[in-house]
Amino acid sequence: MTENRMSSFIAPQTIVVIGASSRDGSLGKIIVQNLLSGGMAKDNISIVNPKYKRVLDLPCSASVDELESAADLAVIVSPPKTVPGLIAELGQKGTRSVVVITAGFSEGNGTGGKDLEAQMLKEARQYNVRIIGPNCLGVISPINKLNASFSHLMPNKGKIGVISQSGAMLTSIIDWACGRGIGFSHLVSLGDMADITFGEVLDAMSMDSETEAIVIYMESVQHARRFISAARAASRTKPIVVLKVGRSDAGSKAVASHTGAMAGSDDVYQAVFDRSGLLRVNGMSELFYAAASLTSVKPLDKSGLAILTNGGGMGVLATDALVQSGGVLAQLSDVSKQKLDKVLPKTWSGANPIDIIGDAGPDRYAAALGVLQEDENIGAILVLNCPTAVSSSIDIAKVVADIAATGKKCVLTSWVGSATAEARLNSSSKCNT
Repeated sequence: MTENRMSSFIAPQTIVVIGASSRDGSLGKIIVQNLLSGGMAKDNISIVNPKYKRVLDLPCSASVDELESAADLAVIVSPPKTVPGLIAELGQKGTRSVVVITAGFSEGNGTGGKDLEAQMLKEARQYNVRIIGPNCLGVISPINKLNASFSHLMPNKGKIGVISQSGAMLTSIIDWACGRGIGFSHLVSLGDMADITFGEVLDAMSMDSETEAIVIYMESVQHARRFISAARAASRTKPIVVLKVGRSDAGSKAVASHTGAMAGSDDVYQAVFDRSGLLRVNGMSELFYAAASLTSVKPLDKSGLAILTNGGGMGVLATDALVQSGGVLAQLSDVSKQKLDKVLPKTWSGANPIDIIGDAGPDRYAAALGVLQEDENIGAILVLNCPTAVSSSIDIAKVVADIAATGKKCVLTSWVGSATAEARLNSSSKCNT
């Protein structure tokens, strides 16, 4: 799929919702509400449902044939048996992009759903219609003021693109991000991937100037060659983080029951991620931390990491984790060592990790971090803080944040602990409901 073809999914000028409803709590009503609250103009929204004359103060057509013109994007929430026929009607009308929210296709155990999916695809191919879904949350593009989904929140604008097979996982990511002021460019829920798969969306996001990093939640891959090709191309220009589930036998069976697809060998997936340049994370917390890092990371011109810490043991722990994951410690330049000797106690470690001793306060952190920012041997800096009664962890965080925002290098941080480490400096921004 070309970037232009994908634009009708993430930046449509007109939308038709088939199965729109006035019933409280129904998907048909929530999707129309989200479109309106997201920023889509009323005049650009059409709705189809033979049961209603109006829905949310919008005129309602009885059928696709009654629409005045073809919409750029159609969102279907009607019963599964109606979907193949609706795809044909939309194709005849001239709509070429469809999001099928409706479930009840290949993810079920019976043959009926699989037959319906086959009929749906047959009609789609006849009229050159492309489909996201079925059984998906929908598509959200904050930068285009589009919320064609039944998400409970509208995310903030940002530079991260998200591709997810699971709608529930996508809403969890949105909820977490809204509590931390993290925004997104586009979020696409693929669902059962009957037609459009990871590779095509990945291609489009890799070419999108508004997307600087990509996060993927994956249960299985269809069209493996297509995915590998897209992943290799995309990872050359943008960081890609992937959470792949279904590692265990039980997890693989759960994937099959959820999306109707087989998960495959986890070793194969790991090899593909490694060769394609994708960073794999293990679990939701790592995915969230990676997403947060992607919003502020500066480009790296070198691979070496400097570790700045007020605790020697924590520095050693971080070093072990770095080396075991394939990273390397930066070698401090002689000039940096001389400068650090002047601003640090005589008992500092004298090497990387840079242990600035347990009584380090904001001034010592600032002085050491300033030196490291100028060292050409360093690609990135990890700042660690262990809580003590001698100095304020919050004051240290403020100083480090100020230097990181204006400095030359990527700065990563870890405030160790819980009660002290989780103290908030400011209330986080909220997303739209």
